[in-house]
Amino acid sequence: MSKQENETIRLNKYLAMCGVCSRREADRLIDEGKVSINGKAARMGQVVCEADVVCVDGKRVTGQEKKVVLAYYKPIGVTCSEKDEHAEKLVKDMIDYPIRVTYAGRLDRDSEGLLLLSNDGDLIQAMMKGSNNHEKEYVVSVYEKLTDEFLEKMRNGVFLEELNVTTKPCKVEQMGERKFRIILTQGFNRQIRRMCRAYDYHVRALKRVRVMSVTLAGLRQGEYRELNQKETDKLYQACGLRRG
Repeated sequence: MSKQENETIRLNKYLAMCGVCSRREADRLIDEGKVSINGKAARMGQVVCEADVVCVDGKRVTGQEKKVVLAYYKPIGVTCSEKDEHAEKLVKDMIDYPIRVTYAGRLDRDSEGLLLLSNDGDLIQAMMKGSNNHEKEYVVSVYEKLTDEFLEKMRNGVFLEELNVTTKPCKVEQMGERKFRIILTQGFNRQIRRMCRAYDYHVRALKRVRVMSVTLAGLRQGEYRELNQKETDKLYQACGLRRG
């Protein structure tokens, strides 16, 4: 990222633009004392300019001109977390890429499928923001036989007692006796599993096959690829952002 010497920018936005993490994650790092400016612990809401030396965990942060987006086919058993001492496999350990990237939206350890990662924190934030209504498509298998009543209830929105929220209406299409396709525009923790459980259905397998305009096509489990310019531009346009 380039800034004029006297131009200032909020620290969390600067970290996001440098591809370190999202703004929300930047605030957490600042709050935990992991960010410093010119050798001193950073404060929430602080601004920086070109001349400042910003470090995260003691490593200097520098701007990155190239913004990248990766599509990764996350296998079952891989955990979406930056750090988890109880996890056997973390996403960051599974992707050997020269630029640090962060995932946009979690996929729980017991699920598989498409995960998008980027070094552009603003893009990540825009993709994750629920009010933007970006689509995420899943194929779900359950142990119980599907009924028209169950599918209609899923379409109309489900009250999740443990979260005290009602999910948004969504698209649901039956694919088999015990398999259906569902398209969500929000992302509560383990949302589909919670929705099914509210009607005494239990998920046997769950795969995310699409995020916005990007699909799993051409990827095998554990593989990733960098999106081409056309694909990336389409994401930025859908998020109302300009690719820097």
